[in-house]
Amino acid sequence: MIHYFIAFMVSFLIVYLLIPPFRKLAFKLDFVDKPRKNVERKIHREPIPLTASFAIFIGFFATYLAVSRGVSWETGALFVGGVLLLIIGTVDDWYKTKGKDFPALPKLVFQLSAAILVYASGIVFTGFINPFSGDYVVLPVILQFLLTILWIFGVTTVINFSDGLDGLAGGLSAISATTLFIVAIAMGQSNSAMMAIILLGITLAYLRFNKPPAKVFMGDAGATFLGFLLAVIALDGAFKQATVLSLFIPILALGVPIFDNLFVVVKRLLQGKPMYQADASQAHYRLLRAGLNTKQALMVLMLLSTCMGLTSIILLLVQV
Repeated sequence: MIHYFIAFMVSFLIVYLLIPPFRKLAFKLDFVDKPRKNVERKIHREPIPLTASFAIFIGFFATYLAVSRGVSWETGALFVGGVLLLIIGTVDDWYKTKGKDFPALPKLVFQLSAAILVYASGIVFTGFINPFSGDYVVLPVILQFLLTILWIFGVTTVINFSDGLDGLAGGLSAISATTLFIVAIAMGQSNSAMMAIILLGITLAYLRFNKPPAKVFMGDAGATFLGFLLAVIALDGAFKQATVLSLFIPILALGVPIFDNLFVVVKRLLQGKPMYQADASQAHYRLLRAGLNTKQALMVLMLLSTCMGLTSIILLLVQV
């Protein structure tokens, strides 16, 4: 466990030390999220730097490459996929600093490309254990491809969609990372456990600056990167050799962003709106409209996410 503790501390310190200089740089470059009148999603009242994504990216890979045993195809795919998301997310964030919306198609192409890279590296959802016979059911290759891409793209998107309240996306990611770390340790999956504990370190360091009232944002670049990592950790860990029942473990670990944003997407489609059209229909906005303040809404969603994480761990214990 000492290796996990060291990885956690190193990743935490890297992000904690890098965010302040990146924050200063953001003001110099005017790379800040400015308040916009009559826009319900913009609840902050002063410019907030959007540069935490770079500290998060560096913190994760500097730590992961230092503790991993050599560079593999999987590591390369994770790194290149992360770079793709950082690039397109930064461009999207730059548009936001100018009060403009970046087109959805380039973001879709980059996110799908990152997911395909992971699939090509061998991190794949291949099937599940038949609970009646105990045999492993290998899915057809086309289903393996579609389900893997859908999972990575979906989790990447829902974490990004959840990033609308100070501390929310980072907090949900931290709770999910903790749950996936416990699951990986219980299943003897050291690589997934290492990625999860590093992810926990970078999110907790980020939350030191993003808790209400936030001093820095990670923007689309950071939120999509965290979602991408969580999706890969689940594929490389909880989904491996899973029974039908334990397939729900990673889904519950990410339950709040998944179920909330499924509701949002269905609602948008029923209203004839594009899936990527930003609005204020997520749970945190609904809680704010119901009369809760920022901290109260955040605590409600954190508590719900924790309950879902505990439920997924109970499922794991049932399997064991």
